[in-house]
Amino acid sequence: MRITNKHIAAAVLGLIASVALTVQAQSTDNARFLSLAPSGGLPIIPVMEGWTANPDGTTSYSFGIINRNDESMDIPLGEGNYIEPAKFDGIQPTHFPAGRSTGAFSVTVSESERELDIWWYIKTGDNEALKVPGRHGSSAYELDFILPRPQGGMQPLVGIGENGAQRVGLYAQIGDYPRNPAQSGIPIELTVNITDPAERDPNDARFEEAIPLGVRFFKYQGPGDVEFTRHPDTEVPVNPYEADDPRFRFFREPQPNQMQVDGPGGIGRVYATFSEPGEYIISTKVDVHRGPDSSDGDQCCWTNVYQRVTVE
Repeated sequence: MRITNKHIAAAVLGLIASVALTVQAQSTDNARFLSLAPSGGLPIIPVMEGWTANPDGTTSYSFGIINRNDESMDIPLGEGNYIEPAKFDGIQPTHFPAGRSTGAFSVTVSESERELDIWWYIKTGDNEALKVPGRHGSSAYELDFILPRPQGGMQPLVGIGENGAQRVGLYAQIGDYPRNPAQSGIPIELTVNITDPAERDPNDARFEEAIPLGVRFFKYQGPGDVEFTRHPDTEVPVNPYEADDPRFRFFREPQPNQMQVDGPGGIGRVYATFSEPGEYIISTKVDVHRGPDSSDGDQCCWTNVYQRVTVE
């Protein structure tokens, strides 16, 4: 049988289509698109979430993080992790949890500095450095943290310790751990006091009970590992669904560094153990994401506070 050019062309096209479908199927199953992760890990991606015009005339830029690696990573301050202009450097995290971290911190500039671009640079291993600017101007990036949400949601008020002054904001305050110094290998108790200032419609069935607040402690900066364990006063939620309920499999027990505080306010506590001496910063994010008008995706409503811990 004679093989014509048409037959050859059809065979080649069929082979190409088969390979394309195979690669496409593999790519769908592999989030890394068939590429090997570099020795230093996949690049940490800095994100500019948006800007906020503050009542005092200053402007705040909100920054987030994307870590596509399966594990958390640390990049110390320096040539692999810095902010320009240099006067704003040092406020950024050096510890990057796996996944997406929204509104991890913010940089605030004066009214006279509003036209400056605030660049955050991150270099992961041997990868090319990535950078993102904090930039004022585009209305599409303007955030409304200051204003109440449609159902009244606002940023929680958070203070350091049981009685520390409460403030709101993506970088609400940074202060010293009240009982410095700590000792490596010995747990310390970290505490924040919180209040939800939202005024919600009492006639709305969704707000018959106060909305609980989520609290999460995590390492922000520091030379060693930080292990969190639950405080004995922390209630651990159980799966409310029966095993045959489709919702059962979506329940996730909170990690030891996560907890829920009944609204409209209270105290969040956790134990932290530091693996080695040095200067650390522990960040605490308090949110009201159980509210219908609040979520990370909505860029509302949470507050970050930071505690400096000296470990000997």
